[in-house]
Formats: sequence, structure tokens, C-alpha cells
Amino acid sequence: MKIRARATGFALLTIAAVALAGCATSAGSPADAPAGDDVAAGTVPALSPDTEVEIVFESYNIGQAGVWEETINTLVDEFEQEHPNITVTPQAPSVALSGGNASTVASVQQQLLAGNPPDVAQLTFDTLDFTINQLKPPAVEDLFGTAAVEEHFGGEYPFHERAKPLADWDGKTYGVPYVFSTPLLWVNATALEKAGIDPATVDLSTWGDVAEVGAQLAEANGKPPLTVACATNVGNWCMQGIIRSNGGRVISEDRSTIEFGEEGAVGAVQMLRDLYDAGVLENADATAQYEGFARGESLMQVQTSVMQSTFQAAADAGGWELMAFPLPGFEGKATVPTNSGSALYIFSQDPAKQAAAWEFITHMTSPRAYELITAGIGYVPLRPGITEPGGPLAAWAAETPTLEPNLEQLDRLEGWQSYPGNSYVQIDDLLWSAIEQSVFFGADVERSLTEAAERAQGLVAN
Repeated sequence: MKIRARATGFALLTIAAVALAGCATSAGSPADAPAGDDVAAGTVPALSPDTEVEIVFESYNIGQAGVWEETINTLVDEFEQEHPNITVTPQAPSVALSGGNASTVASVQQQLLAGNPPDVAQLTFDTLDFTINQLKPPAVEDLFGTAAVEEHFGGEYPFHERAKPLADWDGKTYGVPYVFSTPLLWVNATALEKAGIDPATVDLSTWGDVAEVGAQLAEANGKPPLTVACATNVGNWCMQGIIRSNGGRVISEDRSTIEFGEEGAVGAVQMLRDLYDAGVLENADATAQYEGFARGESLMQVQTSVMQSTFQAAADAGGWELMAFPLPGFEGKATVPTNSGSALYIFSQDPAKQAAAWEFITHMTSPRAYELITAGIGYVPLRPGITEPGGPLAAWAAETPTLEPNLEQLDRLEGWQSYPGNSYVQIDDLLWSAIEQSVFFGADVERSLTEAAERAQGLVAN
């Protein structure tokens, strides 16, 4: 086994309140893309087995103690064993702003400006616009050909059709979707039973149902039983799903107009305000939410599915039963879950390193990778066939009922939207602040969101 230096200390728990400005040195751009037969064949030759290459993999999972880093390091070790000529150095993002998604992009941007970017970088989907238009990674199909890309997405256990295009831009694939979760309603089934509610028949499909059950739990336990991570400063991805489920959007389909001040978004936030006013929803930050649920203090929580292994371990240790339900919806409207997560991009300009990077990316998004990532961490398997009869995760899936709503939501998934321009973090901050003030601190919902949307609109082109 090769010895590698690993950078640590980065955790994806908060979103930076700092906007990124300026342009990074390009590693390739849409304007530079080849055409015709070159696109079909790709421009990067295959790496010879006797060519030794060292590549750097920048990932926010590196430095996240426990199953996150352990799982990724296992996959890196397996890759190096299968590719003895390629050495991979995993590293955490080098920029420590206030943490979060902006840090991952700022880290790559700084390294690009210094002329030494990571060869492969894991970047979140809310930074897609900035990544493509400012950091400018080359499209992987331009490097390796459309046939190679389609072959990778296919195979015995193909990528889910909803997952494949999440890092596409203007019809081209720039990044390979890597890990993401869907929002689940996690429930302490033991607490339901103690409150006289049958976990086997409970209906939590709508927010009205959640309010009704939550009121019973509040009466039985004397405190608000529900927490919603989507209403915190790290929940922008799943708040988009709640808004979409009420017929709203955060940005128009043509990406020109901020829409979180309109009726669908206002109604979604008003629903959370009503739950808080009714004594069902607790005001707690993101860390307090998942720690409280793990301790059995918070009894229902809308949270990322990536907490699956953490919550199951806590339930086993605490002697209570864990259940999971899909994201609740609004009466008479289809629920639209959105995803969290990230894609893998290539930033190297050296053909040998690019070829090695592609080999690495295909390994990290292979059926074997998702076998470890899904069972070990809880991310939804982007190759869902591995959980079906005959697949490598079939037995585990049959013994893990909390996986079912995660897979079911993949079929209805809509992508996490990024905002255009350099001020995408500020736009998200405006929305989060309006939600927080409206839900928990008595501000008028419509006025707060309308004012926030007007301010955000002025940032769209910046």
C-alpha cells in the first residue's frame, strides 16, 4: 500500500457567507472544445500501463472523520492496487472560509490562479454555474469522447437517468455526478408508539399529516418534536425541494429571474412558520438538529439521507427504532425532491494526468464505489441496480428499509439549482436569512421573501 499525505480539518457543515469574485485561469473552456469526429473520439490518448503518473484528488470528504473519510480512502487504496502506475494524493480543500460549499470552489480557484490546480476536484452542484463559467473545466466528452462517457454511464448497473445530467451544461458533460443524497423525514418510531401512534400505519405523506402527528408528539413530550434541516443555512438544497413541491422555484427555468419571492415559495415558507407557531417545529441550528435526533430528543427530522449510518448507529445504541419516509408534500401536489451533493471535475492540463484522472473518476463512480458509498455512508446509489436482486447490495438493501424512500425519490428527482454570476453565495444567504426571520422570528413571510428576491435579482448578473 502506498503512503500518501492527507490534508485534514475541513468539514462540510456550513455555507460560507463570502462571495467569490473574478475569473480563474482556464483549464479548458466550452469555446476551446473540439468539433465533429474529434468529439466522438476524444483528444486524450489512453494511458500506457508503464507510464507512472501522480494525481491530486481534492475532496471535502477528506477531513470528515469517520465513515466519510474512511470510505473514500478505501476506494483510493483499491484504485492504486488496480493501477500500480498511478499514485493518488487525496487532499481537503485548502481554503478555510467559514466552511461549506463556497470553500471548495474558492480552494480550486486559488490553485488555478497559482497554476497548480488539483487534477480531480469534488464540487457541489450549487456551484455548477460558477464552476463551468469561471473555473472552466474541460468537458469530459471532449477529452475522452462521447462513446467513452456513455460507456461509463452504462454497463451492467447503469447510472440513473435523473443522475446522469446533473453536471451537464449546454448539452455537454463537464463533471461526472459522484455522491448525493435526497431529503428524508427521519422518525423515531419508538416515540410514536409511546404517544399512541402506530408506526406501521402512520401517514406522513403531507405537511398536514406531519402537523397532526407532530401535535400529538408535542402533547405527549411537552416540547416541539420536529426539526427541519432545510430551514437552516446548510439546507438550501432541500429547501429548494420544499419550494418546488409547492409549485414554486428559486430561479426561473431560463435562469434569468429570482423567483423565491413568488407564491409557491411564500406558501412553502409560510407552512414552516405555521408549524413553528403551532409548537410543532423547533428552532435549532443544523448541528443541534442532527445531534438532538441522534440522542432521541428530536423525534422527527427532515434531513439528508447521508445521515443513515449515523442515525442507525444512534438508534441501535439508544434502544429506539429508526424509520424513514419520503419528503412530505403539499395536499394535492406532487412532491419534488431535490438532491444535495457533488460531481467530479478534471482540472489538469497535462494529457497523462488527464488520462489518469479519468481512470480515477470512473473508479470512484463505479458499481464497486457505490457499493461502499451507499452502505458505508448513506448516499443514494447513483447506479440503483446494485440494490436489486442479484446486485452486490441486494442483501444489504433487503435488510435496510430506510433505503427504500431514498431510492424512490431518485425517480422523481430534480436537480439542485445554482445561481448565475459571482454572487451565488450571497443570493443563498439572502434566501436563508429571509426564511429564518420569517419562520422563527416573526417577520412577515411574503414581505421578507419579496424583499430578499428583489435584492437577489440585483446580484444575478454580478
